[in-house]
Amino acid sequence: MEKYVLEDRRIHEGSLILVNQDHGYREPGREDLVPAWEGVPRVQMERRAVVLLTELMQKIKGWERIVPVSGWRSRKEQQAIWDDCLEESGEEFTRKFVALPGHSEHQTGLAIDLGRRQEEIDFICPEFPYTGVCGVFRRYAAAYGFVERYPAGKEAVTGIGHEPWHFRYVGVPHAHVMENQGLTLEEYMDFVKDYPHGGKAYVTRVQGMEIAVSYLAGQQGGDTVLEIPGKTPWSVSGNNVDGFIVTVFRGR
Repeated sequence: MEKYVLEDRRIHEGSLILVNQDHGYREPGREDLVPAWEGVPRVQMERRAVVLLTELMQKIKGWERIVPVSGWRSRKEQQAIWDDCLEESGEEFTRKFVALPGHSEHQTGLAIDLGRRQEEIDFICPEFPYTGVCGVFRRYAAAYGFVERYPAGKEAVTGIGHEPWHFRYVGVPHAHVMENQGLTLEEYMDFVKDYPHGGKAYVTRVQGMEIAVSYLAGQQGGDTVLEIPGKTPWSVSGNNVDGFIVTVFRGR
């Protein structure tokens, strides 16, 4: 077994961090942001998410009929959006569709709002239906690591109203599992905890690859030791709460 030391700060880093009304985002300096699409360079995301989004859009020729509306936001920008929406639309609407500053997925660089290309686009609630090219995008989203973050019927779980335009990069195979199991990110964090690292992992197959997912509890106030079989490809993400999600690629 190979041993790796995960620093405590890494609980709050990675593509699977849970950012919601209960768990705020610890905003680091950003050096990995790039335009989600060169046609609208002001809308940016983390580079790894953009690579997969670009591949997806190329497959479906998405940028011909879809536009990026909002990507990464600083806390200052999120505060301004919150304040403007509160003034223009009232508290009930704002709390339903705008995350509290410091608790927005947009601050992570892993989330993007998409809209159907048209003359006028609502910045807060862009139109992104379940038909046409938008429906095609959804059909392929999980294969490229994206999930619809705030689905209908899960408002009590996510704390946010149904947002068919808001997508979050979580990576493969996690998007695949979440879609198949009908889980939000909140629910997926609980789901993975049933598979503690070092015991029986949750195993899935994606494009012929067997992949094992497990949960590793973080050490309070200290570093966490991760043990992985030698020469086995793996990745790890913090959950922004209390530990790590470990992904091991076992091969075909």
